Amino acid sequence: MSVELPPVCDAVLLGEASIQLRVAELGAQIAEDFADKDLRLITVLKGGLFFLADLSRAVDGPLAIDFLAVSPYAPGQGGVVRMTKDLSDDIEGAHVVLVEDVVDTGLTVNYVLSLLKGHSPASLSVCALLDKPSRRIAEVPIHYRGFTLPDRFLVGYGLDLGGRYRNLRFIATLRDEAVLS
Repeated sequence: MSVELPPVCDAVLLGEASIQLRVAELGAQIAEDFADKDLRLITVLKGGLFFLADLSRAVDGPLAIDFLAVSPYAPGQGGVVRMTKDLSDDIEGAHVVLVEDVVDTGLTVNYVLSLLKGHSPASLSVCALLDKPSRRIAEVPIHYRGFTLPDRFLVGYGLDLGGRYRNLRFIATLRDEAVLS
């Protein structure tokens, strides 16, 4: 099946079938690792929403989901990240998996992990669909990794450009001129 790319996109980097296969594998591993435990999947809005939805359906077993919102890290802010929406549910004593769409600098994930540790979970793991290690500033543990990718600006499957293109069923690279504008 041919995919129609938006004009801002260069190429499909990860197709829908590849993403869904890897999400299923990650879900099976998480289900095995947390069988018979109080499992909570938590993501940071808005980017992680699509991955969380698919991953939660791929985990065979009971779980709960919750959401955080943080102000995004922006260059020139000195790595400052702040929370704008806290968890709705108590996670004390629960086994928490932070579900991230992409880990690049690691600054946001590092911040969120420190917030979650303050809620006293029994365990805390990170599941990242995409890992861009070449951009890492803060080292963070990634227990479940979907794909390791080069440093390219990406859209689709939750990733956006100015709030658009999150709904693409694939992940695509952007044309250079789209990134610069």
